[in-house]
Amino acid sequence: MSFSPTTHRLLTASQLGQLLASTRKRHKITQATVGTRVGLSQNRISYLESHPDEISVKQLLSWCSALELELQLGERDTSATSDSAEW
Repeated sequence: MSFSPTTHRLLTASQLGQLLASTRKRHKITQATVGTRVGLSQNRISYLESHPDEISVKQLLSWCSALELELQLGERDTSATSDSAEW
């Protein structure tokens, strides 16, 4: 079965936490395993999945590597009308 990569547009820290947890579960990786790969305890991984605004950039990059995620940043397309608040 072929895996087709998907891209997720994240606008909030909460969305980041949900993505990290759902990707971990989809890959059938435990919080303890992610913690070992990232250098954190299982309890800290559990906490950070619920409080992703506290994840450091270093931790996020390690976490992405552990889950085979790729972090991309780019400018937002502002040509479409949007009701979302400015940063």
